Amino acid sequence: MEKIFESEYRFLSILWENEPIASPELVRLCNEQLGWKKSTTYTVIKKLTDKGIVKSENTVVSALVAKDEVDKWQSEELLQRTSKGNIPLFLAAFLKDRKLSRADLDRIRQIIGEAEEEK
Repeated sequence: MEKIFESEYRFLSILWENEPIASPELVRLCNEQLGWKKSTTYTVIKKLTDKGIVKSENTVVSALVAKDEVDKWQSEELLQRTSKGNIPLFLAAFLKDRKLSRADLDRIRQIIGEAEEEK
């Protein structure tokens, strides 16, 4: 997947919440929520269409990639960029000087348990 910039992600968030959506309505939402002009919205639609992330047919825009796929890809990219894929190193840097609630710790333990390899 090609890199998705912050502005594109914000656009996609609006799209995911409202898809499929007529492009004039999407232009209106982007103006209200992002302060974008019509031309900016259409430029982003074109860029994301060229990247294979959205499609626009008969003035109706929809995503070709789900939010969880994009989030997973961006998380992997961040892990590689900051810690060369080393999850413990990433977590140590991320959690440094951060206090977690009991609920957060329990949820993290649950996630780790689900990810643990079978013995």
